[in-house]
Amino acid sequence: MWWLGLIFSIVLLTLAIPVIVFFVQIITSLFARKAPVAVAIPRPRLAVLVPAHNEGACILPTLHNLKQQLASGDQLIVIADNCTDDTAAHATAAGATVIVRDDDRRRGKGYALDFGVRFLERQDAPEVVVIVDADCLLHAKTLDILATQALEKNRPVQALYLMSSPEGAGLKAQIAEFAWEVKNHARALGYRALGLPCQLMGTGMAFPWELIAKANIASGHIVEDLKLGLDFAEQGKPPFFCPQAVVTSVFPLNTEGMQTQRTRWEHGHLGMIVKEGPAMIVRGISGFNVGLLALALDMCVPPLALLTLFAAGLAFISMILALITGTLMPWGLGILLFVLLALAVMIAWVGYGRHILAFSSLAYAPVYALAKIPLYLKFLIKRQVSWVRSRRD
Repeated sequence: MWWLGLIFSIVLLTLAIPVIVFFVQIITSLFARKAPVAVAIPRPRLAVLVPAHNEGACILPTLHNLKQQLASGDQLIVIADNCTDDTAAHATAAGATVIVRDDDRRRGKGYALDFGVRFLERQDAPEVVVIVDADCLLHAKTLDILATQALEKNRPVQALYLMSSPEGAGLKAQIAEFAWEVKNHARALGYRALGLPCQLMGTGMAFPWELIAKANIASGHIVEDLKLGLDFAEQGKPPFFCPQAVVTSVFPLNTEGMQTQRTRWEHGHLGMIVKEGPAMIVRGISGFNVGLLALALDMCVPPLALLTLFAAGLAFISMILALITGTLMPWGLGILLFVLLALAVMIAWVGYGRHILAFSSLAYAPVYALAKIPLYLKFLIKRQVSWVRSRRD
C-alpha cells in the first residue's frame, strides 16, 4: 500500500501548488491599496489599436468612448481584420484611421495587432501603444493613467478588465462573471499587494513603443495575450497591474458565442499549463527571474471550475482512503486542500462577489463546474487550437 500513498502524495503535492497560489492571492488582495495614481511625467503621445473582425454591430460605442479620452497628437487606429461586414465603414465614419488586413491563412488577433504595429512603424511612431478590444468601454481617465504608467515604469501596464453578464442572463452567466472577477481582479490585486506582476488580459493593455515594436505579436497563439505577457516577463519586463484604470465589456448574449469564447480561453490556458508551465517555473527559479516565476505559478492555476473539480474529487478519494487505511496521513492533505480552496472562494465572494450573485447562488457552483466537464474532456480529445471569433449577438 506504500506505493499508493507515494503516488497519491505526488498528485496532492501537484494540486497544492495552484491551490496555495490561489489562496495567497485572494488573502493578500484584501490588503491591497487602491490609492490614486501619482502622475510624475507629462502625458505621453499615444496610439490606440483596436483589432476588429466583423465588429460592425458593436464597434461604434467603443470608438466614441475612446475619442472622448484622446488628446492632441494621439491616434485611433482600427484594424479591420478579414472583415466581411461594415466594420471599416463604421470606423471611418466615427473618425478613426482604418487599415484593412485580408489574410485567410494567418487568422487571429495577434496577426491583426502586428499589422497595426507595423503600420505605426511607417508613421510618426507614438510613445505608447494602447490595445483595446472593439467591444469594450473605458472608465474616465483610463487612457491617461495607462499611458503615463507605461512610460514611467517602462513596462507593459494592464488595466482592470471586467466583464458583466448581459441583461436577463441566468445564474450560469452570473457565476461566470464571478469567476472572471476573481481571476482578473482579486488574484491580480493580490499579486500587486505582494509587489508581483499580472498576466496580460487581452484589452486595456499599454506598452512603451520600444517594447511593443520589438515584441513577437504575430504568434498565431490561441491565447496570444497570455503568451505575450510571459514573453515580456522572460525579458525582465513583466506586466504591471493598474486597477485605477478600468475597462469593461459584456459576455456574448449568444449562447453559442459564449461557449466558443470560453472554450478558446480555457483550452488555450490549459494548453499553456501543460506545454509551458513546468519549464517556465524552472527557468524562473534557475534565472532568479521573480516576475517570470510568479506569472508561471499564476498561469498554472487552472480555471476555477476545473480546480474545484480536482480538489473536490481528490478530497473525496482522500476520505475513502483514510477510512480504508485507518490513518489520516497522507490522505488528510487532500481534505485540507479542498478546505483551503473553499475558504478562499468564500473570502473572494465576500470581497468581490456579493454584488454579482447571492450567497445562496454559490450552492449552484458545483453544478456549474460539473456542467463544464465536457469542455475539459474535449481538451483531451479534440482540443481547440485555432483562433475563432465569438458570436456576440
